[in-house]
Amino acid sequence: MKTISIIGAMPSELADIRKIIGGAEIKSISGFDFHSSTYKGNYIINACCGIAKVNAALCTQVMIDNFHPDCIINTGVAGGMNSNVKVCDIVISTEVLPHDLDLHFLNDYPPYCGIFKADEKLIETAEKVCTEFGINSFRGRIVSGEAFISDNEIKSAIQTNFTPYAVDMESAAVGHACYLNKIPYVSVRCISDNADDDGAISFDEFEKIAAKRVAEIVLRMTEII
Repeated sequence: MKTISIIGAMPSELADIRKIIGGAEIKSISGFDFHSSTYKGNYIINACCGIAKVNAALCTQVMIDNFHPDCIINTGVAGGMNSNVKVCDIVISTEVLPHDLDLHFLNDYPPYCGIFKADEKLIETAEKVCTEFGINSFRGRIVSGEAFISDNEIKSAIQTNFTPYAVDMESAAVGHACYLNKIPYVSVRCISDNADDDGAISFDEFEKIAAKRVAEIVLRMTEII
């Protein structure tokens, strides 16, 4: 039996996972509720970390310290940052990094790393599930920052500087914490908007659809990891 952790930022990103798994034991630690269940032969712990990088990093570390997972999957929705990526497509992280911090501060000072690589086996598992479900997926860089991106000018600057496939507010922090703890991880995100001037409207319309789609993918991943 493997211990697999799932971290999402918003309750909606975990609602379908919790509904399908059911019967969870809930432990409250350091302000986070950790839902633990046995599902399809593995021990699954999921937690809602809250929005943005500090929440995500804290939750990931508390998860690691208390549940010692074999791997961590960061799940949820994201903004599309590549012209080939459409709303409701899946982006699977090859690496994650912050877009709102000069990487000099991470590369030249502890942890001496600013780009955090995802685990190849987890990437391949996510791709396999997307193929099985007939869902369009991309593997690529995901960047994170302390703002919801809904401005064409800001989006263009991020694209120019980082060439990401998706933007969110947590993946880089989860990857950072997993890197320090040597825990395999991947971020699997469903595109809810295009991170442009219409981003807020698109997000409101597609957020629940996107969250349900990625939840189904992540649960299937836990069965075959």
